Amino acid sequence: MSATHYSITVEGHLDRSHWAHWFGGMNIELTDEGNTTISGPITDQSELHGLLAKIRDLGLPLVAVQRVQKKTHSR
Repeated sequence: MSATHYSITVEGHLDRSHWAHWFGGMNIELTDEGNTTISGPITDQSELHGLLAKIRDLGLPLVAVQRVQKKTHSR
């Protein structure tokens, strides 16, 4: 089974260099709106819930969780 890409947005800016390892190497991007987007491949629902638990444990307000469809190119 291949991983599904997710984009998780939390309120506030996180320091990329400090949190990237803690979030398992996920991509961390800061938005102009003052939020942080954590994105990347997630293998299964258990891994997704583990990531959401980390966010909860940090007390970060959750803004959005989106499943990102990978674009396929037809020939």
